[in-house]
Amino acid sequence: MTDLLTLLSPTLHSDSTVFVTGGATGINLGIAETFARTGAKVSICGRTEAKLASAAEHLRQFGADVLHTVADVRDHDALAAALARTCEAFGPVTTVIAGAAGNFNAPAEKISANGFRTVIDIDLLGSFNTARAAFEQLQRTSGSIVFVSAGQAYCCTPNQAHAGAAKAGIENLAKNLALEWGRYGIRANTIVPGPIAATEGLDRLSAEVGSEEWRRAVPLGRFGTTTDIGVMAAVLASPLGNYITGSQVIVDGGFGLAGFGMLHRAWLELEPQGVTS
Repeated sequence: MTDLLTLLSPTLHSDSTVFVTGGATGINLGIAETFARTGAKVSICGRTEAKLASAAEHLRQFGADVLHTVADVRDHDALAAALARTCEAFGPVTTVIAGAAGNFNAPAEKISANGFRTVIDIDLLGSFNTARAAFEQLQRTSGSIVFVSAGQAYCCTPNQAHAGAAKAGIENLAKNLALEWGRYGIRANTIVPGPIAATEGLDRLSAEVGSEEWRRAVPLGRFGTTTDIGVMAAVLASPLGNYITGSQVIVDGGFGLAGFGMLHRAWLELEPQGVTS
């Protein structure tokens, strides 16, 4: 398979500063790597110092200037401080990737009010906090926000009522920000990853019916990679996408076309948990 990053100019983001929430692992680290390899200065935040430090060292191998800061997206003031530190080190941000997310696999009747709220707070409130804390810098640069969404926003998925509600909220938030902040030159879009190999998200979601059932449900017949998502985010946030705002960009190999239907039979064959007659 072609190394997609060789198709992008290594200077595509040479005048850019990107801020990535949840940037220590998984899809968000893959996005950060794509920006690092296309010339951007990269600032990542997350909740665990050790993971952030390791991710920062990984990103520096591509010659990027990298900063990492411990910050929980549920804490607006912590995010504002991380963004202020980024601006001081690299100048105002030109791109924000709102990628931090929380999730777990549970049927709706088993989700506690606290569990539901936690996912809403990390995903939806965290996305708003990120955008709001970055607004002044993005206004200065006529910058771009890319929210990492999910197919659960529009495709009902068993055991994902909490994540689906949160991601649907993110989709609406992005469109509202595109509408309101367009006058400042700020663009806001969402990117929707499909099943991405070697990520905690896929491991969790496929735990019940098995990863092979999930792979077979993808029309292109394979799982995506973090590079598939990173490349699209980098293009969307670059001058190549400068007339795209309020859009949902689906990068899922066609997984969402049949909804959860391709997996429904396998899921129905599972014994319901905790249900009595």
